Amino acid sequence: METRMRKLPPLNALKAFEAAARHVSFTKAAAELHVTHGAVSRQVLLLEDWLGVTLFQRGASQVGLTSSGRAYAQEVTSLLDRLTVVTAQVMEKAAPAAISVSAPPTFTMRWLIPRLSTYQRKRPGIEVRLTTSIAPVHFQENNYDIAIRGALEPMTGCDSVPFMTETIVPICHADFVESGGLRSPEDLARHTLIRYSTEPYAWSTWFDAAGIPEIAGAGTLHFEQMFFALQAAAEGLGVVLVPLFLVADDIVAGKLCAPFGLHGAMLRHYYANTSPASTHNAVIADFRAWLIEEGRGTEQAINIWAQETLKQVTPSARRRRRK
Repeated sequence: METRMRKLPPLNALKAFEAAARHVSFTKAAAELHVTHGAVSRQVLLLEDWLGVTLFQRGASQVGLTSSGRAYAQEVTSLLDRLTVVTAQVMEKAAPAAISVSAPPTFTMRWLIPRLSTYQRKRPGIEVRLTTSIAPVHFQENNYDIAIRGALEPMTGCDSVPFMTETIVPICHADFVESGGLRSPEDLARHTLIRYSTEPYAWSTWFDAAGIPEIAGAGTLHFEQMFFALQAAAEGLGVVLVPLFLVADDIVAGKLCAPFGLHGAMLRHYYANTSPASTHNAVIADFRAWLIEEGRGTEQAINIWAQETLKQVTPSARRRRRK
């Protein structure tokens, strides 16, 4: 069988020509390819010499395509575009399916990670790559597919879908209530108020929403992250404002308490934010649907618990209030 040798032009020269033809500028082509203006010029000259055809008309301050250059550029651009698509398809089939998720640290540790096993059982072939951040969402600058953030409203510049309501209330160690030392908001004057740099809800705002004059508290503890502030509250060091869904299990277990119920609660949402460019990505859409399902389950559990437990606070505290 006779072997046919393809007569192909130098591929680097072809890439330089296509970029220069598309921009009608050697300078812009050089910027796109991260090379110098001279390198692009040399590659185009190499291609012209190989073809035996003049592709560009050079002027003192600008260049322009010849008729042969325009015709050739149209075909080359089409071929390179097709090659890009075919290459991406092959790579996508060869590589394992993966999704990159960015989420706040405490949310990731206390809500997302404990539920990931349910997703992995449903989608065992999908690799989930987690990073933690509370920084503004920029898909062009960061390598993630979904950015989970808590906010009061949808974010602009991306597809922002709410998947869970966040109810923020004061939380403390259960002993504070059982001992009778925290019967009403006014009792906060005898307790340490815990704050953290990333808090979405300040104590002054909670007092205002609860219709209570602001109380300084017996002292203040300040942390950088919510996780450390919550751990401090769990150790009995004070009272902190955190999302209810993060501590529901600990409250049911009797470790933590929401001493004032939903009084003065702040409501906002957690959003699954995705780039508009990923609208048709089935893996991303599936993960977002899973978030919505899990968020709905969490909300239902909290609503049931709130009706049965939160309104009562604790039996002992309710008896003390009657006295």
